[in-house]
Amino acid sequence: MTKIGIMSFAHMHAHGYAAALNALPDATLAAVWDDDAKRGKAAAKKHGAPFTASMDAFLASGLDGVIVTSENVKHRAMVEAAAAAGLWILCEKPLAPTAADARAMVAACKKAKVGLGTAFPCRWAPPLAEAKAKIVSGALGEVRAVTCTNHGQAPGGWFADPALSGGGATMDHTVHVADLLRWMLGREFTKVYCELGNQLHRGELATDDIGSVHLEMTGGVQVSHLASWSRPRSFPAWGDVTLHFMGDKGVLFVDAFRQNLTAYDDKDMRVRWVGYGDSADEGLVADFVQAVRERRDPSATGVDGLRATEVTEAAYRSAKAGKAVKI
Repeated sequence: MTKIGIMSFAHMHAHGYAAALNALPDATLAAVWDDDAKRGKAAAKKHGAPFTASMDAFLASGLDGVIVTSENVKHRAMVEAAAAAGLWILCEKPLAPTAADARAMVAACKKAKVGLGTAFPCRWAPPLAEAKAKIVSGALGEVRAVTCTNHGQAPGGWFADPALSGGGATMDHTVHVADLLRWMLGREFTKVYCELGNQLHRGELATDDIGSVHLEMTGGVQVSHLASWSRPRSFPAWGDVTLHFMGDKGVLFVDAFRQNLTAYDDKDMRVRWVGYGDSADEGLVADFVQAVRERRDPSATGVDGLRATEVTEAAYRSAKAGKAVKI
């Protein structure tokens, strides 16, 4: 049985990863640590795992790996501590708010000879996996341009505090798309121009809530991306990830979460999209557990997380300078 611990339940994704771990027949959520003891104890009770008050004791409790789901600015310290303890690591996206921190995390894991993965579950969404297969098969010819979106509800809390998040909607919702395009097209980003705004939640957030990001990839591929915290609480899902690929032999549109049922709930007076088929979170966590056993990097590596962070960092740099910048 592979024993995995979770470091911090600050990020809501931690609950999905905990459930995915407990659904695996040969892995278990063996321990929880959180610098917010009240939050950690509640999460541990919910998912049937012991809570450990001391981080040092948690790291020395016989775990095989850890999942880091803290506030963004705390990722580096937790990853470096876990690496020093010899544990395999899956870190929530963005890997870090800055490329300097992300590089340090990659270097620490390399020095400790442990695997480091970045939590990019969209790679395991069935529509996106099928879209990649179509692109790789040559069905679209050479992809020349892509338009994409990643919208979500405004999460509030520490996400809207730059001292803890490092950025706003543009950071939160550009890393997924940056990773997907590198993974699907096999190209790197070279240039970015970005305009940021606080248009949707004026006076409520200290961060950007919308970002218009224009990018160029190797080979001259043009990318237009819109990131936002624009979805209202009544929206039937947390948000969306869409990509429209334009090739010289065809086009392809993919919606990562189109595979769903529409459920109407009188109790909560809500309409919800309920996904069916393979779970992206379960695919991500299963790959991490397998990487722990095989002593390899997870499929979405720390370097992949670094590259996505380089894109978002350049986007904020561009917005501040008012011009395109190289990545």
